[in-house]
Amino acid sequence: MLFNSTNFALFLPIVFIGYWFLFNKHLKIQNSFLLLSSYFFYSCWDWRFVFLLLFSTLLDYYAGLKIAASTNQMNKKIWLWASVCINVGFLAFFKYFNFFIESFTDLLLLFGIHTNIWMLNIILPIGISFYTFHGLSYIIDIYYNRINPEKSFVTYALFVSFFPLLVAGPIERATHLLPQIKQSRIFNSIYATDGLRQMLWGFFKKLVIADNCGLLVDNIFKNYESLPGSTIFLGGLLFYFQIYCDFSGYSDIAIGVARLFGIQLMQNFRFPLFATSFEDNWRRWHISLSSWLRDYIYIPLGGGRNGLFLKIRNILIVFFISGLWHGPKWTFIIWGILNAVLLIIETLMKQSKSIVMPTHIKRKALIPDFRALIQMVTVFMVVGSTYFFFRSDSLAQSISMYKTIFSKTFFAIPRGAGLSNWIYITLITFFVIIEWVGKDNKHALETLFDSYAKPIRWSFYSFIIFLIALYGIGDGIKFIYFQF
Repeated sequence: MLFNSTNFALFLPIVFIGYWFLFNKHLKIQNSFLLLSSYFFYSCWDWRFVFLLLFSTLLDYYAGLKIAASTNQMNKKIWLWASVCINVGFLAFFKYFNFFIESFTDLLLLFGIHTNIWMLNIILPIGISFYTFHGLSYIIDIYYNRINPEKSFVTYALFVSFFPLLVAGPIERATHLLPQIKQSRIFNSIYATDGLRQMLWGFFKKLVIADNCGLLVDNIFKNYESLPGSTIFLGGLLFYFQIYCDFSGYSDIAIGVARLFGIQLMQNFRFPLFATSFEDNWRRWHISLSSWLRDYIYIPLGGGRNGLFLKIRNILIVFFISGLWHGPKWTFIIWGILNAVLLIIETLMKQSKSIVMPTHIKRKALIPDFRALIQMVTVFMVVGSTYFFFRSDSLAQSISMYKTIFSKTFFAIPRGAGLSNWIYITLITFFVIIEWVGKDNKHALETLFDSYAKPIRWSFYSFIIFLIALYGIGDGIKFIYFQF
């Protein structure tokens, strides 16, 4: 079931009414109802994989109890690694089995060994990368005595499968979400209203910006062989807008929906379009994943504590895993490594006192200073240019597009692919302005026009709804991160 579908428009009010009006006085029944609703939400995609989700949940729930109850360190490790290996094993099978077979076959060909490839027609369970990381963090935190295991299976299962975050995050931590699930919740109209505002902006980003940019991007990547380098370069930047608005739009809707139920999910994006350095960009982009990789991989490897060489090694490992996490393609891995290289270069620059390091954007600044503006534009263009690998179907396509960009056609006037349509430029400009004005908040509309009279605020919200109705592209276009 997609957020941008008529089915969800029917599903959400029904769950909301049942949650607040039928079961609001009984927390256990309320959580059970929310859990059943979440499993129904997931089953609308493919009911067969509900059993995989349930098995993963039962495994981690039981393993957590056994780790906490064990007095022997070896038993703790056995249960920890049993959970980790089984969960990662399922993820590897469903997501990477064919990729590993293809890569191994290609490696053998380098040595002149020819083999017959046999592949499996595997359906990727939606959300498996996200709920697997939910469970892994829970088990690891219990092992290191950061949290106590949850004794109520319903409570733990709801933590894993709460429907707003189930299929594309944010990747929540038990330390943050479980206490909210365990405590009684009282409906707060101010809280819910802000959730609706965040949902509205999320739908605008997805339906108006991301889906319209997607039409241009698909056209450019489909016909890249006949287009000049200038058009292809713009296609890469448009894809950066597309994937940001698609994924952050999903996150805004998910967080807004959760607030309707009195639950606060973690912020997943912090306006990365305005990052002034590559490190700043990754502190703002897909925060739940980047912070997960930092806390459970980068820091345990030593982080930056053991010298520059090991810090560089750890950055490469983390971004290799980040690229692989996104999918079983070498283009994703190279995208990850490219971003690691950018961070490493920036790290080396910090060692030189002769290099002027990035500045920070002043809070509540309506107009950025010149230096900050140059840094933002530079980071946006450089990071955006790495997404050719992310979007391309193959390495050959990526390399061909880069060759065209670094040719004399880069200086040609962009043509074709619908780029002459002024409405796209206008919509993106409007979007960037609103994001900039709201950059100091958790979402762009959080405090926008709060100091103005209610008719002005509602006129603006109505205008957003009008733009969605006028320029939104149908319903049911999948979110990009559903494939991850």
